[in-house]
Amino acid sequence: MGFKIGKVDLSGKPVIMAEAGVNHLGRMDYAEKLIRTASIAGADIIKFQTYKAKKLTTKDAPRFWSWDGEASINGSQYDSYSLLDSFGKDQYKYVMDLCCKYGINFLSTPFDEDAVDMLVELGIEAFKIASCDITNLPFLRYVAKTKLPIMLSTGAAEIEEIDRAVEAIKNEGNNSICLMHCTLCYPTKNTDANLSAITHMQKHFPGIPIGLSDHTIGIDIPIASVLLGVKIIEKHFTFDKTLPLSADHWLSVDGDELRQIVQKSKIVYDAIGIGKKVRLECEELACTNARRSVVAKRDIMEGEIINDSMIICKRPGTGIPPFEIDKILGKKVKHEIAEDILLQWSDFE
Repeated sequence: MGFKIGKVDLSGKPVIMAEAGVNHLGRMDYAEKLIRTASIAGADIIKFQTYKAKKLTTKDAPRFWSWDGEASINGSQYDSYSLLDSFGKDQYKYVMDLCCKYGINFLSTPFDEDAVDMLVELGIEAFKIASCDITNLPFLRYVAKTKLPIMLSTGAAEIEEIDRAVEAIKNEGNNSICLMHCTLCYPTKNTDANLSAITHMQKHFPGIPIGLSDHTIGIDIPIASVLLGVKIIEKHFTFDKTLPLSADHWLSVDGDELRQIVQKSKIVYDAIGIGKKVRLECEELACTNARRSVVAKRDIMEGEIINDSMIICKRPGTGIPPFEIDKILGKKVKHEIAEDILLQWSDFE
């Protein structure tokens, strides 16, 4: 099943998506710096988050993350999100224009129906849905009705919950789905990355591309996921890990680290190969000259009967291979064979 986000196709090397979220802090100059830095690093997509705090959370919903930089240390989710939800339609239109300017695809995660409608009106080409909404079937159905491709994060989800979400999307006639393995913990310890779940999801959802939305610190885990066949890697991203207000900054990768993910994931992808053990074209020369052949250990006279004491196995491998040695033991030699000469089948009666 194909999955495309505009011109970005998930059929080749892993697509790299820089998750900027609301790390713009409500400033357009920061948004532009995020877009420019992600583009320079080689990311395929930069993704934002589109929400209004009053539609997302109650005033006293407890936070599920810990960060010393909060404006209100003992505050709620609402306290944090309300500081970062200032971008509206005009701002996102400008952000999309900046993405075109810097040659990187725009994406955003909507958290309510109004956000979906606004982004569709602006011409968004796909949606990323957060793990928190995997059980929000009314919202998934609403997004699915747009018929745009959907990337769905699966953090904290049981396989049955993912089944239910996928069914809800497909029942709206939308089969363009990508599932993102995710551990919903900020940050995620390497020991909780559970990358083997990617293999589980690939087997359980044949035909649906599987990606990784990563919350570990650093670049090692997303790069390692390439070996398991992920189609897209999402990584939290900032241009300055010390910025205030957003708890994402300190656990994000910066521009240099994002560039390393782009480059090293391509290296690992290229190294995966063809999926079966065969002799490669590049091995032919070594195969011919580094393998061994049956060689005369001494001068062998015409009419002699070959035994173990007369032969030895040496390089190159252009004569009779060692695994055929039993076939020549006991055979009579038709002509003299000098010491250190490779034996040939034509040497025997």
